Amino acid sequence: MADELSQAGHGRSVTRRRFVEISLASGAALVAGKSDVIFGAESTTKSRMATNMTFKLGGDLTVNRLGFGAMRITGEGIWGWPPDRENALKILRRAVELGVNLIDTADAYGPETSELLIAEALHPYPNGLVIATKGGLTRPGPGNWVPNCRPEHLKQALEGSLKRLRLERIDLYQLHTVDSKVPIEESVGALKQMQDAGKIRHIGLSNVDPEEIARARKIVPIVSVQNRYNIEDRQSENVLRVCEKENLGFLPWFPVGGGRGLKPEHPLSLAAKAHSVSVYQVALAWLLERSPVMLPIPGTSSLAHLEENAAAAKLKLTPEEWKAIDALAA
Repeated sequence: MADELSQAGHGRSVTRRRFVEISLASGAALVAGKSDVIFGAESTTKSRMATNMTFKLGGDLTVNRLGFGAMRITGEGIWGWPPDRENALKILRRAVELGVNLIDTADAYGPETSELLIAEALHPYPNGLVIATKGGLTRPGPGNWVPNCRPEHLKQALEGSLKRLRLERIDLYQLHTVDSKVPIEESVGALKQMQDAGKIRHIGLSNVDPEEIARARKIVPIVSVQNRYNIEDRQSENVLRVCEKENLGFLPWFPVGGGRGLKPEHPLSLAAKAHSVSVYQVALAWLLERSPVMLPIPGTSSLAHLEENAAAAKLKLTPEEWKAIDALAA
């Protein structure tokens, strides 16, 4: 438990074991819902209303705001191959059929197996599909997540991702974390070199604070940030504000929080009952309405649950429901 995935600022530090536990809990939560869902509530202020269901990453990549996270298509503990490989391939293909055109993965998922499955299922890729991957976390063993953001490692990691994904250029390459042993300027500097070489289209960050975003942007343009964020955990609210101000995509990981054992009078429970959906689907609805730069990437290892998540274009929270949920962070 001594090794930690440092999320600088806001006291957001979790052990790597906890990182995996959180990620698994998120996946389980997302697959627990029913169908008939969407995102489009009235916000508390008109300036925050998120009615557009697409977003332009970097100003030139139009993506549907509900993406797909490909971490859960790997084996147990985000390690190795899934128990049903064909099912994983079906999930990826069906996600695209359902309109998903932003798939998020990382070389650390498996490791490597998530990227390999994506290529096996979807290559040659359909026009407009954005594959976003990450580098900077290594996997010496199950449950272990060790930062390595040295320039030489990141260059090697990128080359590996290009080969596994069968791409000449990655549309969105994200620094998976900030390595306490390596200044972020050196890490993103290496990515800039690879971008200048034509191997990266856009660069994103993950698990960062506003200061780190500012430091990185002095080296290279940043188009997105991926941080932990959900209804009850908004420690990255200041990061979200930066993303809104600078028009950067914000990809929330652990997007639905806990959500288990809620009392019937809880705002999530009340909204879920009113719309005959799950609390997790309501949580996703709230996220998409929360900000026009929000790009949730729920993942699942179940084809049925993928179908349910994709039905997220039909639920509309009332202004009162949205405000009650929004107030949970107060």
